Amino acid sequence: MQTFFIVAILAIGFLITFQIAKASEYVAVLRGYEKARKQTNRINGFLLLVFLILGLYGVYYCNEKLKGKILGPAASDHGVLVDRMLYITLALTFIVFLVTQIALFWFAYKYQESDNRKAYYYPHNNKLEMIWTVIPAIALTVLVGFGIFYWFRITGNAPKEAMVVEVVGKQFGWEFRYPGKDGILGKKYFKNVDPEGNNPAGQIWDDPANHDDVFVEQEMHIVVGKPVKLVIGAKDVIHDVGLAHFRMKMDAVPGTPTTMWFTPKFTTKEMKEKYGPDFTYELSCDQMCGKGHYSMRGVVVVETQAEFEAWLASKKPQYYVANPDKDPKAKKDTLTATPPVAALVAEPKK
Repeated sequence: MQTFFIVAILAIGFLITFQIAKASEYVAVLRGYEKARKQTNRINGFLLLVFLILGLYGVYYCNEKLKGKILGPAASDHGVLVDRMLYITLALTFIVFLVTQIALFWFAYKYQESDNRKAYYYPHNNKLEMIWTVIPAIALTVLVGFGIFYWFRITGNAPKEAMVVEVVGKQFGWEFRYPGKDGILGKKYFKNVDPEGNNPAGQIWDDPANHDDVFVEQEMHIVVGKPVKLVIGAKDVIHDVGLAHFRMKMDAVPGTPTTMWFTPKFTTKEMKEKYGPDFTYELSCDQMCGKGHYSMRGVVVVETQAEFEAWLASKKPQYYVANPDKDPKAKKDTLTATPPVAALVAEPKK
């Protein structure tokens, strides 16, 4: 019974609304509102034509003002390909945009309400259906093909001479690990993570490959003109390695390493000379990861091979940071600083 009353009330409400609308239409005709409405339609049609012209000019103006000024040119080899794919996509969609928007606003102006014209009933056309189905399908297939090709190129096997950097996201910062002279990243285990014990990456110290690995935070150093492979992970929640200047992006997933590689084209110094001293290659988190997400920002330093080697040589392997008693350099410094035994013996009095 309750359902019946609800349906009845809704039906009565619909009938009342319909009758009010019809009555308002008849009153408008009797009072001369019909003429005012048609005049308003003509004004709106003209304004839509003006909006089309101003809108297209606004698109052109914004493109000329902002083109290449937000991020600058792609700073990696893969980034050039990504930009090319983007320009192809923009070209195709811009053609569609022009045709559809011009048709939309011109038709609204040209075919505004008129007592001297009757609407033409045009329900279906097989040729038109075929055209606007097949052409977009071909265009999208080409775009998807480009995307798949570039994706497998970015995430595929890096060149043999590529340097390797491990990138790990955490709330709310970045950790980087570099292999030493052996070129191999040592094994790690999440239960070994112990920041207080100087083992923030969870390295397994029994693995000899870990003995020369270098650990740093918030600042990643890479070499210009040399391929770099990023081995990406996360400690807590899903993050995302966003390298906008290099046109690169990859999820950082806990327990599931992901990889991508690229070759930097310009050093940080070159970019500072071109865009000003405040320029910075930024590593951002492009995945909402918590209340501190906005502050999860790292810095990428692109430098020459000599500069990179000097920087890496200035860093102590994390194995010796966690186990200072096993650092041969520290032992040598201790022996050098210890005075000889003869110097400790007091000179006998005469």
